Amino acid sequence: MSKPVVAIPSDFREFDGNVWHVVAHQYVRAAVEGAGVMPFLVPALESGNDVDEILDRVDGVLASGARSNVHPSLYGREATEEDGPFDPGRDATSLPLIRRALERGVPLFAICRGLQELNVALGGTLATEIHEQPGIWDHRKPDVPDLDVAYGIRQDVIVKQGSCLAPVLGVGRVRVNSLHRQAIASAAPRLAVEAVADDGTIEAVSVIGAKAFAVGVQWHPEYWVRTDAASAALFKAFGEAVRAYRERKRK
Repeated sequence: MSKPVVAIPSDFREFDGNVWHVVAHQYVRAAVEGAGVMPFLVPALESGNDVDEILDRVDGVLASGARSNVHPSLYGREATEEDGPFDPGRDATSLPLIRRALERGVPLFAICRGLQELNVALGGTLATEIHEQPGIWDHRKPDVPDLDVAYGIRQDVIVKQGSCLAPVLGVGRVRVNSLHRQAIASAAPRLAVEAVADDGTIEAVSVIGAKAFAVGVQWHPEYWVRTDAASAALFKAFGEAVRAYRERKRK
């Protein structure tokens, strides 16, 4: 039996004068190995993507992390230099794809930037340089060359009783690798907070009333999907939702 297909919005990047549509390998690997799906990389076009044509051909959406940030104009703020870097092609691709996937009941898993896109797509706002706010821990990725160290599991999040993540991760403290300098400032009205850090930072959300799996996490389960039980559980749950959606489509 063929594997279900999951769309991953690309980033628009420049290398040596050429421009590329790219997705970090760790997300592709986690989709294949952790969720058991086949990734389909969606080009980061500012115009020209047909969202329904894309969703007609896939069984899920994985909104990955990225170095860029959602442009503040999309949540009602003027941009400053510290808000960047930006990726208009990624914004124009990912936000409409997220909204339409939710409308159609296509399973959605949003990670890091993807969680922030999910929040903005549904009307929420973001805060930048959160480590400068009183009482907020420094969630930024350590500036070290060893990626295993940079993505090290080093922080607790608290999964709420009764949340949709509770059956997946359990209730209470879960150790994760949350690496970010932006975070949700105000959660979109349709989002339920699933998990928070000890400093109150929102670390996971779900979409209220979603027709299928629709979860966002601020940390990086894709990096340790091979060896960390919590990371593997998230991708397994997403994969199961994707397969269930494909079966419903076929009936």
